[in-house]
Amino acid sequence: VLLAAAVCTKAGKAIVSRQFVEMTRTRIEGLLAAFPKLMNTGKQHTFVETESVRYVYQPMEKLYMVLITTKNSNILEDLETLRLFSRVIPEYCRALEENEISEHCFDLIFAFDEIVALGYRENVNLAQIRTFTEMDSHEEKVFRAVRETQEREAKAEMRRKAKELQQARRDAERQGKKAPGFGGFGSSAVSGGTTAAMITETIIETEKPKVAPAPARPSGPSKALKLGAKGKEVDNFVDKLKSEGETIMTSVGKRSTEAAKVLAPPVNVESVHMKIEEKISLTCGRDGGLQNMELHGMIMLHISDEKFARIRLHVENEDKRGVQLQTHPNVDKKLFTAESQIGLKNPEKSFPINSDVGVLKWRLQTTEESFIPLTINCWPSESGNSCDVNIEYELQEESLELNDVIITIPLPSGVGAPVIGEIDGEYRHDSRRNLLEWCLPVIDAKNKSGSLEFSIAGQPNDFFPVQVSFVSKKNYCNIQVTKVTQVDGNSPVRFSTETTFLVDKYEIL
Repeated sequence: VLLAAAVCTKAGKAIVSRQFVEMTRTRIEGLLAAFPKLMNTGKQHTFVETESVRYVYQPMEKLYMVLITTKNSNILEDLETLRLFSRVIPEYCRALEENEISEHCFDLIFAFDEIVALGYRENVNLAQIRTFTEMDSHEEKVFRAVRETQEREAKAEMRRKAKELQQARRDAERQGKKAPGFGGFGSSAVSGGTTAAMITETIIETEKPKVAPAPARPSGPSKALKLGAKGKEVDNFVDKLKSEGETIMTSVGKRSTEAAKVLAPPVNVESVHMKIEEKISLTCGRDGGLQNMELHGMIMLHISDEKFARIRLHVENEDKRGVQLQTHPNVDKKLFTAESQIGLKNPEKSFPINSDVGVLKWRLQTTEESFIPLTINCWPSESGNSCDVNIEYELQEESLELNDVIITIPLPSGVGAPVIGEIDGEYRHDSRRNLLEWCLPVIDAKNKSGSLEFSIAGQPNDFFPVQVSFVSKKNYCNIQVTKVTQVDGNSPVRFSTETTFLVDKYEIL
């Protein structure tokens, strides 16, 4: 049994220590303080023993990685565990020094917990530890994308209403034969600001009733824990922000969004379900030229019925860009190479039930410009004290359908809002973060190009890097599962597929 894992100095001072059984702090500090005195400097050891415990250790520059085990623990397995512990530390610490270890102590403890549970070694490797501690959740990303889209739609609705109110006000002033207040440059700015404030207040008032009422609570005393106790404080804070002129939009749950439509799983999820997910990371130069494009894809298999556990997936690969494929170690590579089928090496074995299993992954890395799915051309030109910016997009991969596309252009701070000339789609100005977001619901073969023109005070370098985000339910590399059959009898099996193409990073520098 592994009692504890610690990183200590050569004097026996504990920097980080994780105990896997019940031990007092005094006990572990005493064991680590005794450790340097037990070592014989004349010989090169990997372990040292006392009457009660065994120390298995490895020097790391000025520090020691020490495992404290019972005397009847398997020394060979302990040495293997020690090597894994020693490889984990450089993953989180740039230098093997006391300050660096202390700074990343919690990261190390979380990683140590992935290696050992209740004193026994877990069957994990370094890559798995990295994945487990990152806790990257696809569902969380989908939820955030849906929520952001709802907010953007609410703000787009606000702008539409603002235009209607502004137009109504102008018509009323014309009929009353009053001075419109929009004549000169100075008066336009002042009057426009006042109008915007009036419109914002009006829209916030009209939006308020859309908030869903809280469910009625049963009357009578209750000693249960109240999770919503701070709700009133939050409401008061929001009201205070509104009184100061901040536009607070509530996301409307009933409103269907593009992201929700795109990323929603199939309605009828079969007993054999596959998730095909791709992520793209791309960096382009502002004057053209692809600096790097990397795409990672994976097929995740989920089986919910035991009778479909022994199956084979028929994969159709129509990719012509030279994508690199890699199957899971338990998958029969010869079968995949010869017949493009994914099946286990041992046909008698079954795929795991009720868990997502990655069976095939692929990778594409290139600097070939023709492989860019969506090209962005941003062209700022100075005009006196201001800068005229023309930006256009073009879909090069016409088979794709990109939804909820947002092209984010940074703006100089402290110069006000940009003056929009022509635009395909809609825009949103984020004055806090100094960003202009160009929002396009769909880009496909029918709507493959578009442009935006605006002017604002600034220099050409102020409008980079341009960032792009989108979601799609058509993957970039044309790799699909066309058929699923059972190992015995080769009879077809009903299956469902969920395809997602997401952006990890998409920048024009």
